[in-house]
Amino acid sequence: MLTGFEKIVEERILNALRNGEFDNLPGAGKPLEFEDSGSVAEDLRLAYKILKNADCLPPELELKKEIRKTEDLLAGMEDTSEKYRVMKKLNYLIMKFNLLRNTSVMFEEPERYTEKLVERFGNKELSKEKY
Repeated sequence: MLTGFEKIVEERILNALRNGEFDNLPGAGKPLEFEDSGSVAEDLRLAYKILKNADCLPPELELKKEIRKTEDLLAGMEDTSEKYRVMKKLNYLIMKFNLLRNTSVMFEEPERYTEKLVERFGNKELSKEKY
């Protein structure tokens, strides 16, 4: 037995079908494409779907995107002191990302170490500075 509300909904759907309002819809006759959201907690899926439809990224992905952009910037730099400054920013972003994710240490994003960078470029003045 249908409730009053369900009867009204069913009637409107049947009227729309008769009037051809469902004809020529995008994706008509094609299988539905379901998004894989198994990696997102069930209570966050709806919120993430809304953010995606609004072309917004979750904070974790925004940070990840900024980390990748900073890594690309770092790869193209030649000035050692500027690289050191960008490396500090990169490590800060990675730390922020790891704290935001709140996962086990084994799954954290590894920080980039400035000592290796300084040794590689052989800038003895910069390597003497305290971190």
